[in-house]
Amino acid sequence: MGSEVKIKAGIVGGAGYTGGEMLRLLLHHPNVDIAFVQSNSQAGKPVYEVHRDLQGDTEMDFSGELQPEVDVLFLCVGHGDAKHFLEANAIPEQVKVIDLSQDFRWNEGTKENAVTAAGRTFIYGLPELQREAIREAQNVANPGCFATAIQLALLPLAAEGMLTEEVHVSGITGSTGAGQSLSPTSHYSWRSSNISNYKVLNHQHLRELGRTLQSLQETEVPAIHFVPYRGPFTRGILCTSYTRCSLSQSEAVELYKTYYAPHPFVTVSATTPDLKQVVNTNKCLLYIEKQGDQLVITSMIDNLVKGASGQAVQNMNLLFGLDERAGLNLKASAF
Repeated sequence: MGSEVKIKAGIVGGAGYTGGEMLRLLLHHPNVDIAFVQSNSQAGKPVYEVHRDLQGDTEMDFSGELQPEVDVLFLCVGHGDAKHFLEANAIPEQVKVIDLSQDFRWNEGTKENAVTAAGRTFIYGLPELQREAIREAQNVANPGCFATAIQLALLPLAAEGMLTEEVHVSGITGSTGAGQSLSPTSHYSWRSSNISNYKVLNHQHLRELGRTLQSLQETEVPAIHFVPYRGPFTRGILCTSYTRCSLSQSEAVELYKTYYAPHPFVTVSATTPDLKQVVNTNKCLLYIEKQGDQLVITSMIDNLVKGASGQAVQNMNLLFGLDERAGLNLKASAF
């Protein structure tokens, strides 16, 4: 397929943060026409009344119903809702489905990076792990945001069978990671000038990243200890992962640069990066250092783009044979 291809896309659950980000990306994608944007809560309202930054970009209204004649369907609904949606709606088999919830990300007790449920087989959609499998897929389970940042920090080690010691990870995310529904921890007056941890050593994304890493190496992947934090900002994830490793810093940098050379959105930085460099982009920046016997990998992404809707568009590009970067040449706001 070439640049002349046009894809008809539908968005289910378009009123939330990931749905809004999907709209922003697809409205400016050279190969996409948006057929409909569905929302149960906002049906009949202009899209720009909910996503106010889109005023002047689209006159579309939210729809309360589906339009079946699409090429791809993005499910931007809550966890548990995607599976129920597919069970309740007869989506034609030829329609490709990209799900942004956690419903199809893992099977318990298996190394398979695919899940069969609701009559469909979903390939785990981390392009830096299995780009070719995604190209051949019909349905994709988009990875979680923290899972994406941590996996991109550890994939090269697992690919070489070098994850042999326990891994410790700390990570901080912006308030949009909690979704658009108000909660005590997402109110500005609570979140501003504040920080707290949550789901300590028990975050749900550990399940999918453990399965992914185990699929790459024959020896058992050691325990991954993860402490997530809520940050006093809106967008972005910064994770620091460290583990005992025999590689020198220069050897580790070379390993990571070689692994990610074919992947356009991951860059190994020679200097300590800042979160602002990835916010509003589909990039992941990695910084590698060696402290004593510990290899330290800092990874950062935008939780709504590479951690959600941008990665979903990247997967759509692969599904339809487009340039992986189509519609994702986005620039960070440095100031």
